[in-house]
Amino acid sequence: MSEVKVNKVSPRSGTGVQLGDAGDTVTVPASANLTVGGTLTATTGGGIQNAALANSAITINGSAVSLGGSVTIGETKPTFTSITPSTIENTQTSCVIAGGNFVSVPLVTAINNSTGATVVADEVSFQSASQITAKFTLPVDGTYKLYIENPDGNAVQTGAVLTVSDAPAWVTSAGSLGSFSGGSSFGTITLTATNSVSMAKVSGTFPGGMTLNSGSGSSTLTGTESGATADTTYSFTIRATDAEGQTADRAFTITINLGANNSGQFN
Repeated sequence: MSEVKVNKVSPRSGTGVQLGDAGDTVTVPASANLTVGGTLTATTGGGIQNAALANSAITINGSAVSLGGSVTIGETKPTFTSITPSTIENTQTSCVIAGGNFVSVPLVTAINNSTGATVVADEVSFQSASQITAKFTLPVDGTYKLYIENPDGNAVQTGAVLTVSDAPAWVTSAGSLGSFSGGSSFGTITLTATNSVSMAKVSGTFPGGMTLNSGSGSSTLTGTESGATADTTYSFTIRATDAEGQTADRAFTITINLGANNSGQFN
């Protein structure tokens, strides 16, 4: 192995200097520096490999992309799957929104489907990229769309997915609906709850012979008592349901008095 020490290498003619021949390797030791004052030009098929560079990649949207590589740049918008509950009253209510690509913390706005009026959620909490919780106070009944916007501006708007409606409100007072003699007619006992479209007994027991006739707004209890063998107070709960499936329960009682009608005979 021979060594040549010079301070400068210049072309004998022209302007080019060649180091070695094709297939040769010219090595610059790790402890040495190669200074290029002008432009470093590679011929076809030559050049410095990207992986050999100190910075061989760039970062795009949080992902490293190697020099010479490619990446598809697109927007990541949030998606909507469901809201629970989907029917609420006018008072502040927490709703769980399921979807995807949520980023802490999104802006959530309710849009009245009829008027276009918007109401920003009172509060939004971030649970995960697939779930957030929004608290709404919506004073106007109706159906609402949702507009969900991530901090980066990407957003999704839903169809009408949230209904605001007053739940049934009982007019008939809870408690006793009266006392009746054994074997007598109940007449017509009217039960009224605003906004209701139906009523049903959800617990307890009616006196024998009593029937609930469900109706919209008002329902009736009718029939003729049968079956009682002693003075008895019957307790039951009636549930009123509105068109949106909201409910309200109320507890009632009816007393059956037999008195001396069915008592034993004394001699």
